[in-house]
Amino acid sequence: MLSRVAEIIFWMSRYLERAENIARFVGVNVHLMLDIPGDEDQQWMPLVRVTGDTEWFEKHYGEATRDNVIQFLTFDENYPHSIRSCLRQARENARSVREAIPTDLWEQINRFYLMTTHSSSEIQAHYNPHDFFSRIRLEANLCYGLCETSLTHNEAWYFWRLGQFLERADKTSRILDVKYFLLLPSPDYVGMPIDNIQWAAVLKSASALTMYRRKHHRITPTDVADFLLFDRDFPRSILYCLSHAIDALHAITLSPVGTYGNSAEHQLGRLASDLNYTTIDEVIQQGLHEFVDRLQLRINRANNAVYETFFATQSPPTQQLPTQAPPAQTNPTATLQRGSAAT
Repeated sequence: MLSRVAEIIFWMSRYLERAENIARFVGVNVHLMLDIPGDEDQQWMPLVRVTGDTEWFEKHYGEATRDNVIQFLTFDENYPHSIRSCLRQARENARSVREAIPTDLWEQINRFYLMTTHSSSEIQAHYNPHDFFSRIRLEANLCYGLCETSLTHNEAWYFWRLGQFLERADKTSRILDVKYFLLLPSPDYVGMPIDNIQWAAVLKSASALTMYRRKHHRITPTDVADFLLFDRDFPRSILYCLSHAIDALHAITLSPVGTYGNSAEHQLGRLASDLNYTTIDEVIQQGLHEFVDRLQLRINRANNAVYETFFATQSPPTQQLPTQAPPAQTNPTATLQRGSAAT
């Protein structure tokens, strides 16, 4: 497979996963407002902090009101990680590799993007957010289903899964970290009903509440963190995502499981192994925020290693003719901000 095509498919899946994740936690926050008393606007700022782009938001929007945050996360075409921007990039990527993906998948991604650009979409998002963001999630899941059932399970499919699971692991870690550090209005609320409501909202943000209750019944912070970090069977836990990402990587390179032949396999394999042998008690002892913060940095390094291994353009050492050098990346997490590979 051409490196260009692999990169396009990798990022196409990441953009779709990112859009679906945004729709999920915005929808959950809408419902959370019905259960938590107090200043409604105060509960919207954590959604901005999940993105890591608080400064950008404050510069362009100022106050974190309900309408501002929904507009920022959903429709702002100048913000590269809004739902509309993500779907635009996914659509452009899909368009440029139409010969490599099923026609049904391309048509679904195209319809998905056009849905968010319809004149009525912004009105619906602000006045009936539950239906709108539920529709976003449904359309994204249709894309996943078409990929699973229509795309040949070869290198293209594995690059899709690699991008999807890396993006999902990153978003789950951010949701967990923001709850622990930012959502709770006061330490006095720990163990109170409002605390349980917020931890339930965290589980809902990862579509995990029902599966969590089947395993643990009662909601406790330690069990929630354990479930989202280390559950081996739930498809949005960080361990599950990283384990399946490394499986996809080995399927691409054909290297034996448990070994590594490049920096991407080394970074991801070591991270998945460390999580496999870490307990929630060890996490709590060193601090959940500190653990998740280091985890996010390691996921970023793994992303960079994937880029350098499979997608980076390297000029031959004996190049004689002047060539255009690839753009320098001064940001260590720059690969997370890359746009359409087709451009």
